[in-house]
Amino acid sequence: MPATSKAQQKAAGAALAAKRGEAPKFKLKGASKQMEKSMSEDQLEEFASTKRKGLPDKKD
Repeated sequence: MPATSKAQQKAAGAALAAKRGEAPKFKLKGASKQMEKSMSEDQLEEFASTKRKGLPDKKD
C-alpha cells in the first residue's frame, strides 16, 4: 500500500531509518514514532519508496 500524502511518505522514511539503525530512535516524533513500532521494515520501505509527485502535502 503506497503512502497517500507527502507527510506520510516522509514519516515512513524517518521510521525506516530508525528501524535500520541509521538514525536514533529517540529523535522520532508523532506518526514516525508510531510507525516504527507498529510496522515491519518491508511495510515502511513500501511507504517510503512512494513517489512524492502528485501527492497532497497532508492527508485529508
